[in-house]
Amino acid sequence: MKLKSIVTALILGQLSVASISYSQFTHAQSTADPVTEEVKKGPNNGRMLQDGDFAIELAIFEEGVKPEFRIYATMGKVKLAAEDLAVNVKLSRLGGVEDDIDFYTENNYLRGDMEIYEPHSFQVTLTAKYGNEKYQWSYDNFEGRTAINDSIAKAMSIKTESVQSQIFNETLKVFGKLKIAPNAVRNISARFPGEIKMLHAVLGQRVTKGQLLMTIESNESLQAYKVYSPINGLVTAQNVGAGEQTNDRALLTITNTTMLIAELGVFPIDQAKVKLGASVNISIPGTEKVIKTQLFDALFDVSKEQAKLFRAEVANPDGSLSAGQFLSAEILLDKYKVPLAVKADGLQSFRDFTVVYAKVDEEYEVRMLDLGRKVGPWVEVLGGIVEGTEYVAKNSYIIKADINKSAASHDH
Repeated sequence: MKLKSIVTALILGQLSVASISYSQFTHAQSTADPVTEEVKKGPNNGRMLQDGDFAIELAIFEEGVKPEFRIYATMGKVKLAAEDLAVNVKLSRLGGVEDDIDFYTENNYLRGDMEIYEPHSFQVTLTAKYGNEKYQWSYDNFEGRTAINDSIAKAMSIKTESVQSQIFNETLKVFGKLKIAPNAVRNISARFPGEIKMLHAVLGQRVTKGQLLMTIESNESLQAYKVYSPINGLVTAQNVGAGEQTNDRALLTITNTTMLIAELGVFPIDQAKVKLGASVNISIPGTEKVIKTQLFDALFDVSKEQAKLFRAEVANPDGSLSAGQFLSAEILLDKYKVPLAVKADGLQSFRDFTVVYAKVDEEYEVRMLDLGRKVGPWVEVLGGIVEGTEYVAKNSYIIKADINKSAASHDH
């Protein structure tokens, strides 16, 4: 169905394409709805096609079988024997696909030799021969189809993609906390008791391996000696000041913060799915950065919530991360390729089906899908659409609204 009101308004300069709203779009649609011709039905709930006294009832039968055509014929009020008829039906579908259906006799009707697969949306051409006469009818039997000008579709932000294969990454979302890495901490104490004569590094200061930390005067020899940093790191604790006695204690604590550990809690229901070596994407609240790493081990003890703690190294070369920060993570459970997939955002309901809207030129039509696994923004497609089909991946609800407004009659 064409959006005649909107197109007319555009021509008259009464409406800017860039400012078309959904409410304007749907209102314009309602003014363009055609009058639907009522379809005459026969005793088998099929469409009646008549030429003088000769009549064909073309019915779609789907009780206990896949949908198929069945044909019943009459001349006046007299039922005709199925074997006296020769019938062919051609269904012209969107995109240039044509189904050529022949018929064979079964009981008192003719039965089509192929399935009438969904959608039941096509132009029908029926040719029948009876005696020396030939009859032909053509009509449109469209459902789930509409037409929207490309410029209007663009203004409505209708986005399309192609049906194609997709790599699925099945992940498990977990939460955790950053911790100091094992062997990252050094507690600095005095070799000989004495007085701190000079403190060269203080709390919060970064130091390098071999850097002078303090000068101490021995109480016993009264000789001064120097203490140097054993590692690169950050002074994370200071327990002494100049002029104090060293006593038997840690004077400074130096921590190597260039590598932290993410402890990730995995609950019992998911523990069997998680394998050491699995890839992990870590996100820190308040930042957009995603840190890629992998699991290297798991702690023996569980948390008080009964979660097993899996661990992954997190590089922190600039020191922007801190121990104690909370985080979320996606642990890769499985990675595989599916032959066909569509965006979940493009899915809509139509009758009893889940569908996407295929696009051919400026026309859109439902494609009933058989769906499989859903991973992230993608849904696996097991059937109902072919590779390479252009479909609406974003704002498909606009197409649905337009189709619902037309609600054209069709045969079932």
